Amino acid sequence: MKLKRWSEANDPKHVALSLTGEPTFYPKMGKLIKSFHKRGISTFLVTNGTLPEAIERIDPLPTQLYISMQAPDEDTYIKITRPKVKHTWERFRKSLELMSRLKTRTVLRMTLIKGLNMLNPEGYAELIKLAKPNYVEVKGFSFVGGAREPQRGLSLESMPKHEEIKEFASKLAGLTGYIDTAEHRPSRIVLLCRDTESRDSRIIDFDKIGKEYMAAYA
Repeated sequence: MKLKRWSEANDPKHVALSLTGEPTFYPKMGKLIKSFHKRGISTFLVTNGTLPEAIERIDPLPTQLYISMQAPDEDTYIKITRPKVKHTWERFRKSLELMSRLKTRTVLRMTLIKGLNMLNPEGYAELIKLAKPNYVEVKGFSFVGGAREPQRGLSLESMPKHEEIKEFASKLAGLTGYIDTAEHRPSRIVLLCRDTESRDSRIIDFDKIGKEYMAAYA
């Protein structure tokens, strides 16, 4: 069994590109993604959406692109992200508009924090309609790692219960027309799908995609 695991570890089928900080700052992201696809390895890219021009330059696109949706409005966004540069909210919205036109699987990822950004579902719904992602992940914040640092001002009480996540996700589904599709109670997460096509294709066949990539670059 150990030898089998070692062999599997040396033959990866998938990579997640999030790096330290914002990965789209990396100027050769497209080349990196292409190098993985040539080897039959699928790719997920996670971005905060503040560099829409960088997202637009990525070629080829990843198998699945995630944008973190951290707030429903500009005031909450600034409070949470504490940006060091101007116009980050406008740039974030531009990335969402760009997402609606990208020819790849797309996801908006939400991490909800009680008392901070778990509010204004109408604002989130407007952003979802702008981006038109295939999927919306509605997840509860976890009080772990760097989040436990005192200067963050967070606590165990900042963690919403799964029932609260379900209720918030249900409101988003009602406001957007997205389909409430799946949930995972231990992770406190609910998945919303744009339509029946997205719902039915939500589980990725990594072996199939890998073979398609290798055939395309043969």
